[in-house]
Amino acid sequence: MAVTLVLRFADVGIATYASLRVVGQPSKTVTWVVEEADLVVALDELAGALPDPRGSETRRDAVDRAIANGPFATPSTELALARSLGGRLISDAAWQLLVDCVSSPRPALFVSPSARMARVPWALLAMPNDDGHRLMELVDVLMAAPPNIANSPRTAAGWDGRRDGPPLLVLDPRVPGQRPDSALGSVLGRPSPDTPLARHFAELLARRPVMPDVSTAVELFRRSDADRDWLALLLEQGPSRLLFVGHATAADGDVGHADRAALHLADARPLAAADLMTAKLPMPARVALLACASGGDYQFDEATGLVAAMILGGAQLVTATLWSLPTAAGYRQFAPETVGPEADPMADAIIAVDHAHTEPDAGCAVNRWQRERMRQWRGGDLVASPLYWAALVSYAVDGAR
Repeated sequence: MAVTLVLRFADVGIATYASLRVVGQPSKTVTWVVEEADLVVALDELAGALPDPRGSETRRDAVDRAIANGPFATPSTELALARSLGGRLISDAAWQLLVDCVSSPRPALFVSPSARMARVPWALLAMPNDDGHRLMELVDVLMAAPPNIANSPRTAAGWDGRRDGPPLLVLDPRVPGQRPDSALGSVLGRPSPDTPLARHFAELLARRPVMPDVSTAVELFRRSDADRDWLALLLEQGPSRLLFVGHATAADGDVGHADRAALHLADARPLAAADLMTAKLPMPARVALLACASGGDYQFDEATGLVAAMILGGAQLVTATLWSLPTAAGYRQFAPETVGPEADPMADAIIAVDHAHTEPDAGCAVNRWQRERMRQWRGGDLVASPLYWAALVSYAVDGAR
């Protein structure tokens, strides 16, 4: 039986309290306080690594900084950041408890961060003062669904009964009135049967039916009919899982407005988390939302964002992102000259998540891919950028892994 641990943080005034416990073994509990100065430095260092604008930066400036100059630009600077975050946010005693729990099968760690820590990529954190072992090398890192969501009345879809059914693929829907190169334009570029993503989904289509019903993989991309009514109709047909790749709008950061986070479909107005919860759309057991900061529910005291909407609709595992993923075109524009013109880390991440969500334990499968990419990155493969693998988090409920 695999060990399960819970890492929890709580902001109380200017202090942040933390605890790490082993489920079923209350004597194995460590508590500590994250000092305000350490937290401020950690969050500032992290913000300097992410492709989200700071201050007067434009979106282009932020992507340039993140890819070419920030802590995620090279393996050495990324490891320094990972060690800094690991030392400032997790106590020595907690790291020791994690080491003591290492076993086979790999333990599962469920993280419940405070609002200020909502964008911390926990899997990436490294032990300070050692050879850089990452948290995800010791344990499989999953996000605990907020208690108000996990304990709400809901009907779980269940994976076993649906695993052989068609997946629902919503790939870069065409937002009305947006040019391909605009802010809400194409995420994946011009559809072509020769792209890595089109080839991946063509192989999937050759093996099994998918939703929507198409004859070629290219027809899955940039659909102009993929609006909320289209989505609701297909969800009612009980797909095995849902993969959404496209634009999302993060909520505005004010307490109580998590439900304003929204997905952009082929609609004049975005589909907000509040809309999803009100409509009570039935969700499959597994959902992947590869869109801008789709996994940011914990930024709010009342965590009712996109992840919550999926879980309330029946999902048991939701893989989402902590920050905006640069498009392939954006990555290539600022990547080092040694990176080839065909490099597409965005496609690599999408394909990896799509594969992982067919595995028995989808969240653990995402972790395996993250570890693989981290080792490639550590070995000098700059295309294996942490801007993509470290952004992924999986929220799990009902014993899902």
